[in-house]
Amino acid sequence: MSLLKRLGGSPEPAAPVAPVPPATERVNEYRSSSLTPLAPPPPPPSMEARPSGGGLSALTASATSSATPLMGTDGETQMKMLELSLWVLDKIQASVGTQTQLTRSEESERMIQERFSTFVRQSNSNLDQDQSKQLYQMVLDEMFGFGPLEQLIRDDSVTEIMVNASDVVYVEQKGNITLSHVKFASDDHVLKIIDRIIRPLGRRIDRKWPMVDARLPDGSRVNAIIPPCAIDGPSISIRKFSKKKLQASDLISYGSMTKEMAEFLRACVVSAMNIVVSGGTGSGKTTLLNVLSNFIPDKYRICTIEDSAELQLGKEHVIRLESKPADIDGSGLVTIRDLVKNSLRMRPDRIVVGEIRDGAALDLLQAMNTGHDGSMSTVHANTPRDAIRRLETLAMMSGLDLPVTVIREQIASAVHVIVQQARLRDGSRKVVAITEVQGMESGQVTLQDIFTFDDQGDTPDGKVMGVLKPTGTRPKFTPILEQHGFKLPPSIFGATFPGQRR
Repeated sequence: MSLLKRLGGSPEPAAPVAPVPPATERVNEYRSSSLTPLAPPPPPPSMEARPSGGGLSALTASATSSATPLMGTDGETQMKMLELSLWVLDKIQASVGTQTQLTRSEESERMIQERFSTFVRQSNSNLDQDQSKQLYQMVLDEMFGFGPLEQLIRDDSVTEIMVNASDVVYVEQKGNITLSHVKFASDDHVLKIIDRIIRPLGRRIDRKWPMVDARLPDGSRVNAIIPPCAIDGPSISIRKFSKKKLQASDLISYGSMTKEMAEFLRACVVSAMNIVVSGGTGSGKTTLLNVLSNFIPDKYRICTIEDSAELQLGKEHVIRLESKPADIDGSGLVTIRDLVKNSLRMRPDRIVVGEIRDGAALDLLQAMNTGHDGSMSTVHANTPRDAIRRLETLAMMSGLDLPVTVIREQIASAVHVIVQQARLRDGSRKVVAITEVQGMESGQVTLQDIFTFDDQGDTPDGKVMGVLKPTGTRPKFTPILEQHGFKLPPSIFGATFPGQRR
């Protein structure tokens, strides 16, 4: 059952519509929902007459283009093109039958191209060649992709997509958030795209549970929330993943870390140090966790545990686990904590948890303390000290009445390194601290910074100035690194010798 039906809309017609009515018939593909009052749907928009540019040639070639031709057009023309594309799409779907599920292939695209040409002529819209290509691409995006979002998904410069309302879509590019020109036809149009995203995953969203976490086929993270909780209409948040798997060398070239920091972290991962990546929302924690996980030697069996599968490890011996929301009757819930417990029976050498946000923190700490060295996870916190407090709080959510001192002892013995990631005020992301957890003293967990970021203000154009530098302190676990073959030179930690510049 579709999302629009579950929200109370009228059922879809059971039989295909034939023959094709005149072009003046009013069509609206998304009239099946009861979220908004049903109103007469608009007729296909008439475009201004333009000189003919050569018909619909080269449409198939344009379908694979990553260009976003509508990004620079005015809003009125864009909305007319969107309405026309939905009208043509409705005609094509009616002509092949509402029960027919088309898959993308050369044969289906040829059929779509032929019918597209027919229905565009029937619409009495005079389009030049560029507009025809745009319209054809929009129809393909609606049929096989995620509608208006496709042009943003194809754009590699876009890292986040935020749909606030059907006509308000923001994007993040190079750390800066701007309003895009992308729009949906209506709230029902947004609901249809949400349903298309979550249906292959077996997820559900409706008025009883109006929020859902999901992922796109490329692993990009998706969150959606709909009325009644979303007051201004359905909202979608997409955090895109780079098509290129980032390596430590990429973070070094971006200025997110130094070569010395990368070398030290690699030594820690290979030597099975337990690492927690700390940072705020959108700071790049998952990206950094991906990079660190790829330092794990190929011989080890890795178990990843996430709410929504995002980690992309370039390893062969990986078991990927994903939590499961409850069914409509409240049963069938599988939490991160359940998966952490189960993973201990799967003979993992390394456990990588996407994010700790509940009582699973205590189970992970116990796993780290009972032979599963080299485990890694992320946690929301602004500083390494805050990360310790956050782990304490999460461990208390386990339901076990443990004294705070016992929990702190668990943290002090389980976690070796905290890597603090931050999104700076200019939008750049950096590793601002690498901190060693040294143990307990006077009932408190003691920390020692190994690398820090020295913020030196802003440049005239608003860029953050600063230096990533070692503190001059060697970690206490240096002998363990040496046992694994990592004899790091003193210069990595900031030591200088007579006549040597630091």
